[in-house]
Amino acid sequence: MSLEPNYIIGEKGRKIAYHYSEAKGPTVVFCGGYMSDMEGTKAIFLENSCKELGISYLMFDYSGHGKSSEEFVDGTIGTWTQDALSVIDEVTKGELIIVGSSMGGWIGLLVSLARKDRLKAFIGIAAAPDFTRELMWDNYSPAIKETLKRDGIYLEPSDYSDEPYKVSYKLIQDGENHILLNKPIDLNCPIRLFHGLFDEDVPYSYSSRIAEKVISNDVIISFNKSGDHRLSSEADLNRLKQAICEFI
Repeated sequence: MSLEPNYIIGEKGRKIAYHYSEAKGPTVVFCGGYMSDMEGTKAIFLENSCKELGISYLMFDYSGHGKSSEEFVDGTIGTWTQDALSVIDEVTKGELIIVGSSMGGWIGLLVSLARKDRLKAFIGIAAAPDFTRELMWDNYSPAIKETLKRDGIYLEPSDYSDEPYKVSYKLIQDGENHILLNKPIDLNCPIRLFHGLFDEDVPYSYSSRIAEKVISNDVIISFNKSGDHRLSSEADLNRLKQAICEFI
């Protein structure tokens, strides 16, 4: 991807960067992960795959990510979900295939619930709903919790970058407004979930829990016995493409 992105002005003046390729059929919308952007492997793979398949594709950067405006630490699950809805509503039309990776799986589920009338299918890749509670706050030591309450931010080491994850107390607090796995998830579309059994960031049980909570009976989980959190191998990406082909 070499072209400069387009922009919309979203809620509260946030400037959201996006790329949209318009074609026939449903629009595939990619919701990326925490601190990810449109330059990621899966985002680019889906862009190329949708061009090959002749279908519309939308990818974007949440506020505080990539080429969008705002500071990362000011973002929350709520603001990033609204960013996704703003660009979807302004740029796309017709049916949607929502693809969410890691945190984007949580945001993708929230987007799917908000736009059920347009939803054709949801695809989750190591989807991580409720991670601010279960994978962050509940696992943090008293010292880390105190740091968050006192400073409003905690720098968590990352296995994927020299730059640490910036975790804000605002993110933790807002996450409580969007918890999904404690009740039925009112989605009745086809749902495909991919997870690696060697995922050390998001337990593969999350995909099983999503499958249990959605009201749809058209749910298939694909576990990769040797897969890690990224699921970016050639075989993983090809399985993702096959899932999209199922719905076009």
